[in-house]
Amino acid sequence: MKVTVVGAGVVGTMHAWQAVERGHEVVQIEREAEARGASLRNFGQIWVSGRASGEELETALRARELWEEIGGRVPALGFRANGSLTPVRGALELAVAEAAAAAPDAAVRGRELLTPGEARALNPALRGDFDAALFCERDAAVEPRTAQLALRAELLKRPGYTFLPGREVREVVGAGAVRDDHGDVHSADVVVLATGAWLGGLVRELAGPGLPVRRVRLQMMQTDPLGEPLPTSVADADSFRYYPAYASPALDALNAGQSQTETAAAHRMQLLMVQRADGGLTIGDTHEYEHPFAFDTVEDPYEHLTVVVESLLGRPLPKIRRRWAGVYAQCTDTSRVVHRQQVREGVWLVTGPGGRGMTCSPAIAERTANELGW
Repeated sequence: MKVTVVGAGVVGTMHAWQAVERGHEVVQIEREAEARGASLRNFGQIWVSGRASGEELETALRARELWEEIGGRVPALGFRANGSLTPVRGALELAVAEAAAAAPDAAVRGRELLTPGEARALNPALRGDFDAALFCERDAAVEPRTAQLALRAELLKRPGYTFLPGREVREVVGAGAVRDDHGDVHSADVVVLATGAWLGGLVRELAGPGLPVRRVRLQMMQTDPLGEPLPTSVADADSFRYYPAYASPALDALNAGQSQTETAAAHRMQLLMVQRADGGLTIGDTHEYEHPFAFDTVEDPYEHLTVVVESLLGRPLPKIRRRWAGVYAQCTDTSRVVHRQQVREGVWLVTGPGGRGMTCSPAIAERTANELGW
């Protein structure tokens, strides 16, 4: 079988990986020299903690297995089973953590409520004050800026894989056939359009105006090396408000009885923090839904995150070396992990994983391959 994958972000690259693993001939086309979208501008988290029970959690757990398997074969991914800690303060936040630790699916996530001392035994860098911490053993991380490069380097060792950068697919010219902006036609049995947040142009033409996918903008930052290990990923209790796994009467009470700060509420913020291979910290993030998006970054969210991080670390944050904004595509149908649609004969659009893209992409690609009979 011949497979054409359009897009070299993590979703597209995992589709290429699945096809190559199953013995198929693959051409992967990317309009940039390298992917530059949300697949690089994220935390690199394989984030099981907050996934909704049911299909979303099952997808995340399967993806976690696949990430570990692939990471064992491609060490340059930087896969590490680091788990996560969410420190909490006060009775309202503690009640949400207790409910999460007692939920029916807590065991498959590896959730456990820890005392401050137990949390610091796992992550000694957390020297700030907190009352307890929710641990999730199944969370993990990879290096987002280099993961696609590492996967592609491995794919290029395989016969039958071709990477074509700097080409934009402009039209579908037949069953399983697309033409790029160089005028070349690429014919295959199956085309997968994994175009990320690029929802205009050809995607709009093929999918029509009712595509149930929206674009979401975020801001993040990265620091100089911390100077010590941060052994787990770290979240704050505001993350409870943004992930469906924490829905409970206790969360309702938190939302009613304890507001976010003005800045956090205005920018729909949570803290997520992961240490990079070089020792720096990736910290975020914000959520912006209304178009048109701002073209610049604003400082208030960064100042808010700095205060939150320093309160947990009990020390000043290292110098911020990078700030950026990113945009990802999110399916508005919350019952689905991703939007998967046949848009022409032999042509499938796979988009809209939202903030789950890095976490779930291996399992999303596996399901595409299974459903299409690769």
